[in-house]
Amino acid sequence: MAGGGLILQFNWPGAIALAADTGVAGAAGEQFALNSYIKIHLDGKVTLFNPNPEFGQNVKTSLPMILAEELDVNWDQVQVEQADFFPERFERQFTGGSQSIRRAWPVLRTAGATARQMLLLAAAKQWFVPVDELTTDAGQVYHSKSKRKCPYGELASAAALIPIPKDVKLKDVADFKIIGSSKGNVELDNIVTGKPLFTSDFKKEGMLIAMIVHPASFGREIIAIDDTAVRKMPGIKDVFLIEPLSKDYKKNGFDVVSYTQLAVIVGNTTWEVMQAKKKLVMQLTGATGNTGNGKPDFLESTGRHYTDMENYSKLPAQVKRRDGDPGTAFKNATRIIERTYTAPFLVHNTMEPVSCFADVTADRAELYAPIQAPEFITSTLSARLGLPKDKIKINLARMGGGFGLRAYGHHLVEAAIISQKMKAPIKLMYTREDEATYGIYRPSYSATYRAALDKDDQLVGFHVKAGGIPESPLHENRFPAGAIDNYLAEAWAIPSAITIGAFRAPGSNFIACAEQSFLDELAFEIKKDPIDFRLELLQRARERPVGQRNDYDIDRYAGVIQLLRDKANLAERPKGTGRGTAAYFCHNTYAAAMVDIGLKNGEPYVVQAIAAIDCGIVINKDAAINMAEGALIDGIGNALYGEQLFMDGVPQKSNFNSYRMIRMNESPAKLAVHFVENQDNPTGMGEPVFPPTFAAVANALFSFTGKRYYRQPFVKQYLEENVSKRKA
Repeated sequence: MAGGGLILQFNWPGAIALAADTGVAGAAGEQFALNSYIKIHLDGKVTLFNPNPEFGQNVKTSLPMILAEELDVNWDQVQVEQADFFPERFERQFTGGSQSIRRAWPVLRTAGATARQMLLLAAAKQWFVPVDELTTDAGQVYHSKSKRKCPYGELASAAALIPIPKDVKLKDVADFKIIGSSKGNVELDNIVTGKPLFTSDFKKEGMLIAMIVHPASFGREIIAIDDTAVRKMPGIKDVFLIEPLSKDYKKNGFDVVSYTQLAVIVGNTTWEVMQAKKKLVMQLTGATGNTGNGKPDFLESTGRHYTDMENYSKLPAQVKRRDGDPGTAFKNATRIIERTYTAPFLVHNTMEPVSCFADVTADRAELYAPIQAPEFITSTLSARLGLPKDKIKINLARMGGGFGLRAYGHHLVEAAIISQKMKAPIKLMYTREDEATYGIYRPSYSATYRAALDKDDQLVGFHVKAGGIPESPLHENRFPAGAIDNYLAEAWAIPSAITIGAFRAPGSNFIACAEQSFLDELAFEIKKDPIDFRLELLQRARERPVGQRNDYDIDRYAGVIQLLRDKANLAERPKGTGRGTAAYFCHNTYAAAMVDIGLKNGEPYVVQAIAAIDCGIVINKDAAINMAEGALIDGIGNALYGEQLFMDGVPQKSNFNSYRMIRMNESPAKLAVHFVENQDNPTGMGEPVFPPTFAAVANALFSFTGKRYYRQPFVKQYLEENVSKRKA
């Protein structure tokens, strides 16, 4: 740098491979080149260019905490800047799957330790002392023998001339000062003072507002539009149709398009375009028919969905895992317990509806957008716009919620196409109704569980058959696989025109509820405490494991269950409530949940909730607690209320007046979060607490009412059955 200072370049994923279990990581120069940057300023400040998109899970604070720890600086010396999408520098700019901290952990530790070592070497060279005699603390280098000290900023220029060391020693966990503490969100001042952070805040000279209009029904397409009335309205610039993807384009996993054509209205202001949308007349096809892509040739309705799932569950399915001889075990069983669980489609309903800014010219495209996975959408943009990837720049906006929806970049493609056609900068805005009816929902699911018991009520066979519309939620290698000698797991799926996508802990958010509900019911049938029953199964898996692949650590799974039991025993259960517990492993993390349910205004209501979590080392304790509490509330709300319905392909719920989400006065009055203390590498936090919460709610309802609930949303089933009883 012309003005002095040190910039250390390092390779994000490359350093992961170099991180060794011994705590020593290599850092050869060519392995830390042309990727993310640590910047040490002359005044001692340290900047991290954070590659991961931020949507509230606080990676923009937690990632620099790791860096600051290994660099050995005070937290108030650290600042962070959001990196824009830069594939030449960052190879994994993806926030999802609860992987941000887990993937960055060895990389940032190595980067911080390497920069610290270079500063030590620079000081040793200046003071003519062995580097082993030097120490660091709070952003300064110390030589105790001569009582000299020097701040990092004064050494930065000299350190920049030091060859990047090949080996650096990482801190011992016992020496951590920042990691494991609680640090406030680095964006807090900007958020509470209303500084521009989101796409909706963005403005540019000459910018126009665009909105889409899509068919009201999945399975129908646009034939023609009548825009006569729209074009006469004030502020309207143009009305036209677009094809989000070219017909010959081969989609990647994050290219989800609900309709082959969309209508677009472009105008001066959001309000003018919103009013114009109401006047657009669309002529639509009937059902699209089976065009070779597996979609049904009828318009779908919720009633038929459940009938079809019930029928499919009885048909032969794809065997995903078979241990022992489950057929014989069930044939010879003294008693068979069988239960089926179902759940509806769910809508993301993020706080900030979808939006995107795009400015596309003949030779380049610049976008400002909230997206979890920018690396996947660049190829789509390149193919659709006819521009090389290196001419496409994506600036990452802070997301007003995500949890799966914004892994899909349809809004970037739509905005870019509109800008290219209009030859003007465009801000694309979805209304709440657009987002709630466009698709990319959590699928509708069904799972049937069967248990074979011998004459002594010992579990001798286990069978799970799970499917959905349009995918199966089955995770065949998770618990209780490996704990039962005769085990069978099967999957099935029903084609659909309704578009689906990742939804906080995809698949797991349903299958955990079904599995953990069934284990509770099974424990009740054989007269065992449900927690003891789970621990016995884990002990069986430890003593005589079954199968070649079991995707869980027995001791950590048992540990989080035991922690929940200990904390639950200390939590007094309010009078007139029922208590339910559950545990699950997903996204590399073990989580257990407990809820106490009572009645409020005639409806089931969670009074108290507890989470126990083993996510390894906790980086930012307050942030981790916030995510766990959010997951508890989110899980409770979706289990009790969440549901999207369809009639002839038309989504029936389009805003919060009809799509019920948990309200503040419906949230638990008491929340508590506890962590297993260990020194394992950190794992995910955004998703793992979510799945077991559904099951804890279901099990608490049984404890409270004496009746099992198999169909989500549970409040709807509860009210339907109790109204029927009152009428009878």
